[in-house]
Amino acid sequence: MGLARCLAAAFLLLRLLLGLSTGQRVVTVQKGPLYRVRGSHVTLWCKVSGYQGPSEQNFQWSIYLPSAPEREVQIVSTVDPFFPYAIYAQRVRSRGIYVERVQGDAVLLHITDLQDRDAGEYECHTPNTDERYFGSYSAKTNLSVIADTLWASMVPQVLTRTEGDAVELTCEVSKSTAQHTHLSVGWYRLQGAGERRAEEVLTLSKDFVLRPGPSYVQRFLAGDVRLNKVGNTTYKLSIGGAEPSDRGQLYCEAAEWIEDPDETWKDISRKQTGRTSLAVMSQGRDLSVDIAAAETSLSEGDTLQLNCMVGAQKSSSRHFQVLWLLNSVEVARVDPHGVLIWEDEYEERAKLGQLRAFKQSNVVYVLTIYEVELKDNGTYHCSVSEVKTPGDFHSIKTNLSSGIQVDVKPIGLGLHAMLRSRIATVRYGQSFELDCQVNARYTVKEVPVSVGWVFQPSPPTGHYHELVRVLPSGTVAWGTAQPHFQAKAQLTKAATSFRLRIHNAVAADQGTYQCEVEVWRRNALTLGQPAATTRSNAVGIKVVLPESKLQVSTKESSVEIAGGADTAIECKIMFAQNNSHFTVIWYLLPPPPADANPLKIIRAHYSSILEYGAEFSSPAQKSRFLSQRVSSNIFWLRILSANPRDQGRYYCVVEEWLWLVDGWYKLGEGTSGRTTLKFKLPEHELHLEKTNGSISVREGEEVTLHCLLRGTRLPTAHLSATWFWGEESGRTRPLLTLHCDGTIEYPQESLAGRLHLRRPTAGDFSLTLHSVEKGDAGVYHCQVQEWQQQTEGKDRALEAWAHSEYIRLTTIPPESTVFSRICSSPPLLNFILYLPLVLILLLALAGFCWYFKFRKSKKGNVTGDQLMELQGSGKPSWSIMADVN
Repeated sequence: MGLARCLAAAFLLLRLLLGLSTGQRVVTVQKGPLYRVRGSHVTLWCKVSGYQGPSEQNFQWSIYLPSAPEREVQIVSTVDPFFPYAIYAQRVRSRGIYVERVQGDAVLLHITDLQDRDAGEYECHTPNTDERYFGSYSAKTNLSVIADTLWASMVPQVLTRTEGDAVELTCEVSKSTAQHTHLSVGWYRLQGAGERRAEEVLTLSKDFVLRPGPSYVQRFLAGDVRLNKVGNTTYKLSIGGAEPSDRGQLYCEAAEWIEDPDETWKDISRKQTGRTSLAVMSQGRDLSVDIAAAETSLSEGDTLQLNCMVGAQKSSSRHFQVLWLLNSVEVARVDPHGVLIWEDEYEERAKLGQLRAFKQSNVVYVLTIYEVELKDNGTYHCSVSEVKTPGDFHSIKTNLSSGIQVDVKPIGLGLHAMLRSRIATVRYGQSFELDCQVNARYTVKEVPVSVGWVFQPSPPTGHYHELVRVLPSGTVAWGTAQPHFQAKAQLTKAATSFRLRIHNAVAADQGTYQCEVEVWRRNALTLGQPAATTRSNAVGIKVVLPESKLQVSTKESSVEIAGGADTAIECKIMFAQNNSHFTVIWYLLPPPPADANPLKIIRAHYSSILEYGAEFSSPAQKSRFLSQRVSSNIFWLRILSANPRDQGRYYCVVEEWLWLVDGWYKLGEGTSGRTTLKFKLPEHELHLEKTNGSISVREGEEVTLHCLLRGTRLPTAHLSATWFWGEESGRTRPLLTLHCDGTIEYPQESLAGRLHLRRPTAGDFSLTLHSVEKGDAGVYHCQVQEWQQQTEGKDRALEAWAHSEYIRLTTIPPESTVFSRICSSPPLLNFILYLPLVLILLLALAGFCWYFKFRKSKKGNVTGDQLMELQGSGKPSWSIMADVN
């Protein structure tokens, strides 16, 4: 029995071992962490083994971003075209990101233009094709994006050497990468102007080993070709004896290498310098011609410089004529004396200073086009003819250079900017990023570019404000319309993508954004007017408050108390955000027949400021109604010395407030359930005498409304009374209250001068209203309460109360009198006021006229009397007559 068990266990163990050794899927991905430079072309490999099913397996790539390390973001799949998330969909469609199948079970993930946002943890997953799940189906690796700090430079030159002369070239190379990297520096030669395949001359490898090109091995071993590092950043190439085969264009190339975790070295960046044209003249009578250009790929408006180099022994004593050709058509010629002759088509441009051709030396000739046009596109040659004498028209020998292809790209055509944002709605305090992608038919990196960001607030103001502009020099100019942006905006650039990142979004950031791109010609001495301008599509950003999670208890309740007692109404917050602040507003819905409009009692602000409603703003009411915070989520409305007037339904409204970056914001509000406050009716009942149900009174007169208490009371009883007024079928409000201690409270202080409480007897609470106004019409009633003093140290208790019948007061307009009619008619009043003045003026004028007439008549009488006196005096009459005449 024991042997059988042992054999069974051994057989089971054997099956387990066999199962583990076959059919176990294993996914392997390139080991990380990997460091790659921004803007480079990156590949990540992934392979699967031990699988079952078809030989061609499918692969799916995802990333886990540092900002959300738990959230998978799908990138690309070999089987599902809808696999990519929106953030990567466009790059996958344009093949900026794609998967290359190396073989059925191995692939390469390509990212052609690495961006900062591509940093993260990459996962390679293989969908299951096995009969059962067994093994690993995915693997992960980390990729970090670092800045490209590699720099290489060599001054472009045109060199002419005789065979056997020495040639020396220097190249400056530097880097400032934080990671440990190595450099390799090498020189390469392009034989012809249009040659695309470069020949290696000599390279210093990343392992510090010198490696010559195939054509230079023997000369390197002989010491004629050397490469030395002569400083921290300077590398020098020396060719001891130049040979005719050395002619062409030479340049320096630097590469930066990093060692990956799998112990392989990867070149993460490469930089090429400008080119130096080298012409080597042979020792015989041979005539060689080379053509070179500092740059062959240009944009409209750039400068093109072509050099034609003549290789000939004893060149100083020989005579050459040079022709410049474009697409086999003559452009210009320079005779042995250096005299320039332009073809008719180019003569006008030469006069404008756009073209220049000259003889630099007897073996170097230069053609310069300062502002290239599209028609300058094509293949250039230079043809050199040797003549016996400068004036000889018959050439001894003619040689044509190889062709050099010059490509002129249009500028201003095809310039396009597209603005995108991953999110259109952001929360307060959240950051958002705008990506301005610039596309053109030419390389944007080669020309001066300015990028500006403009913004229109929401709601629109009719025009855009410039937030910031990055000039071609790198200078950042901030706009003045939105000054707060400068402290929270971040600008970055990656290849042809320009990004604006705004931190801590607030309401002022809500609106519409656009990017504006301006491009200048590459060799423009001053910027001036841009050669092309474009503005992107508009992208709207909405900034929203965090969602309110406030919940207030809506439970209905009822409280019954005795008159004069204190009570409290509860307001309970069931749920809210931890950092929220609350404003609590208490309301009262009076009992019928009052209308349903609630009365605001008190508003307790989150900053501890108290605001009382109109009906509760008197000092007495403020001292009785108090808002109190009992705990973090419970608020009380305390009512001290409650009386029957306080009956009704109470509730609270809670406002949730939150501090968000730039201020306090109301997130939401909640309303509680109603708490009904009732009074226990006293056992005893007071009796009031019946009064007239309706009273009419003329405006301006006074009226007394009676409230008389019948019966006898205990000596220890104290009485209080309140008069109420209200509109028909409307809300009633207290006019005055007589307290037990004899003090009178006027809730409406403006009426205090016209209200008088008559107290001819202890039971008489009649109210006299002086100078009745039209607005006094309405319904009046009084309420009388009897209080008994409790034991020593206790408050009074309500023993009995009574409510009078309603008295309807109607006001009558005052009687119409002569004076009232005069006062009510402005024209008549003015006539009566001004008539006496007019009469007085007329009387004064008449008196003046009478006085003047009287004086005149009196003067005539005096003259006649004087004449009579003279006649009676006996004087000669002739003298009198003479005076008269």
